[in-house]
Amino acid sequence: MLEVGDSLPDLILSDHEGIPVALSSVGKAVVWFYPAAMTPGCTKEACDFRDAKEVLLEAGFSIFGVSPDAPAENAKFAAQESLTYQLLSDEDHVFAEAMGAWGVKKNYGREYVGLIRSTFITDDEGVITHAFRNVKATGHGARILKEVDL
Repeated sequence: MLEVGDSLPDLILSDHEGIPVALSSVGKAVVWFYPAAMTPGCTKEACDFRDAKEVLLEAGFSIFGVSPDAPAENAKFAAQESLTYQLLSDEDHVFAEAMGAWGVKKNYGREYVGLIRSTFITDDEGVITHAFRNVKATGHGARILKEVDL
């Protein structure tokens, strides 16, 4: 599992428009993992990042949402919620596993394996400066802005 001080892995994922994105070259970014497009919590979090986009862009950050959804599902999500940043498909969850965002979850006393809502902030060289795992969707966008002093 990658931690603060590690570089993003040398993987390529497709975004919601089918454009390949080399993770090792994203530079200064907010990379957030969400379990499923168009679900209530993920929609809230996606819209928080959408609403914070201009502030983050002005500070030099790119924004990438990552889920195990197929590009077509992420495209619907982007269109439905007017998300104007890249949504990446990690269908085989290799990226999520590398980041520690895939594993055992507990929900109402039941354990299962799935995506763990997580966010990572990287510097200009793609080195992880902040790692947040098992976060709550509500208010998370504001927390990220505070963490990067915006």
